[in-house]
Amino acid sequence: MSNGLPHDQRSPDYDDWQLNGDLLVYYDVLDCAVELSSMGIRVDEQALVEQLKKAQASERLQLPFHQMLVNGQLPLTMGGGIGQSRICLVLMRKAHIGEVQVSLWPAEMIDICNKNKIKLL
Repeated sequence: MSNGLPHDQRSPDYDDWQLNGDLLVYYDVLDCAVELSSMGIRVDEQALVEQLKKAQASERLQLPFHQMLVNGQLPLTMGGGIGQSRICLVLMRKAHIGEVQVSLWPAEMIDICNKNKIKLL
């Protein structure tokens, strides 16, 4: 973000933080930004090591995927997509993603939604 803070907790071993683009919209129903799309270049060896260090998660370098990437055994990739449920959330002006997609929710979340008259699917 322009203030130097991340807009969410990014995984350090997925997208290269310097080469990722998100489509965020202000959502007045929740008075916050909602990410509708995320696209980017996946981490390479250098970005993986740097981002794990910044996230204080360097121990992940011992995991099989991380070892294969650092050792040049995996192809470099890019990816991304549109968050269909988030698009529905915004278009239907809902307050909780559970109003547009079926999932399992903790009892505490169900209680909060019930108290706020939010009907989870």
